Amino acid sequence: MHELSIAHSLVESAVDAAEKAGARRVTRVLLRLGALSGVVRNALEFGYEITTKGTLLEGSELVIEELPVIVDCDVCHTQSTLDGLQTFACPACGAPGPRMIQGRELELQSIEIDVDEVAFGGDAVAEAPHALPTP
Repeated sequence: MHELSIAHSLVESAVDAAEKAGARRVTRVLLRLGALSGVVRNALEFGYEITTKGTLLEGSELVIEELPVIVDCDVCHTQSTLDGLQTFACPACGAPGPRMIQGRELELQSIEIDVDEVAFGGDAVAEAPHALPTP
């Protein structure tokens, strides 16, 4: 179950960003997950719950944006979303092997944090575009 190590890396990255932003705690983490990332969503969510215990992320919400596979065809110059992954061909013209432009992402997009209200006036969102190690 490599999702546990991915969750651990995710939590480490988010804690680092939160500490740099002066967070008291993290309330929400947004992750972008491509269809071909090789990550099982349920296993990642389980690993996240385990690895956040005792950290600034404990009790935070993990929001996962699932991204479909989008390809660009060199033959007909069409960008298309693949309905399935059984046939890796352009849906518009049928040409084999279109160039993939989305679908392998595993990115920590942002974190939502609580900060010292005196210094910042309440909640804040810390942008943390960070690609996690892809399996």
